[in-house]
Amino acid sequence: MAEIKEHEKKIAVIILAAGASSRLGTPKQLLMYDGKTLLQHMLQVAFDSSARPIIVVLGANENNIKRNMDFNIAHTVVNTDWQQGMASSIRCGIHALVEADPFVEGVIIMLCDQPYVTSSLLNELVLAHQKTGKPIVASSYNDTFGAPALFHKNIFPELLQLKGDVGARSIIQQHTHEMDVVAFSKGDIDIDTAADYQELSKSTNKA
Repeated sequence: MAEIKEHEKKIAVIILAAGASSRLGTPKQLLMYDGKTLLQHMLQVAFDSSARPIIVVLGANENNIKRNMDFNIAHTVVNTDWQQGMASSIRCGIHALVEADPFVEGVIIMLCDQPYVTSSLLNELVLAHQKTGKPIVASSYNDTFGAPALFHKNIFPELLQLKGDVGARSIIQQHTHEMDVVAFSKGDIDIDTAADYQELSKSTNKA
């Protein structure tokens, strides 16, 4: 596990895992990857980073996911409005985070279906924020920016204003003049369909 330095303790992680996986047809959170469920893998990645606390936002299939996973290393919160889209999960996660740690300085928002996210990448986001003082540090891939991304607490009010099925990318796009980026070559790989999962399984078997 990565050593948690004193000045890094105020950066948290929110894992968004409330979606119904309608395009996939089965809860993506429970897909097996590298010997764990996909969500357990992402949770371990967050735990192995320097960021704390860890908040997991559940929603659809909440009971099934809880039966099949151990959340003792994270705070879980249920987004009862998950059908409204990703923005509702971000709002739910931010509210839960501020309640869990009122003195948090910032948060990394990550998705539950980007299997190639590593703890090193999360630590790079924290380090870039510390070095540059930029209020946003996003992952960079395929000529765009996205998750996982770090947001200073000054951006929380904007995150809480998000509506509908949109993520935090719209906030990132509004702050391109005051953001830093960290390269994440496989950031465009996520699991939305059965074909995506089959491709991931092939890659894992080849490794």
